[in-house]
Amino acid sequence: MANPITFKPAPVDPKHELQRRVDAAPVEHAEALLVAWDVLQAAHDKGLLDALNGMIEAKDAITGKVAEYAKLPEGVAAIRNLIAAAKILTAIDPEVVDRLSRSVVEAKQAHEQEESAPGLWELMKRANSEDGRRGLSLMTLILTGVGRALKE
Repeated sequence: MANPITFKPAPVDPKHELQRRVDAAPVEHAEALLVAWDVLQAAHDKGLLDALNGMIEAKDAITGKVAEYAKLPEGVAAIRNLIAAAKILTAIDPEVVDRLSRSVVEAKQAHEQEESAPGLWELMKRANSEDGRRGLSLMTLILTGVGRALKE
């Protein structure tokens, strides 16, 4: 009959493994550590670390004030409004928001180049263009929805 082979694994000390990883970190992650130190220094220079430290030390006072406000009717309404606003924002396609922001910048630049306020005829020509009608259509649909919501 065969004799079993005795195997006794070497004891593993997790502290030694952690120390080995810490010792190797500067070599393996040198660039990341330098960037992290730069970020830490910038946060210190701007006073963000002091503000964060103050917030941590005052966490009980801050959470107490937030809790006091949250149980007021205005606080409940604010939280509900934030949730509703988040639903609206998530429903909008980011590409549409990007195009809209570029259009607003272009419109602002065009507005700054106008030497005087446009006349009523010029405004009517803008409103009667295809893009103008498309924008007016959206705005009237939004206004109709607002009116419907106010009625209910």
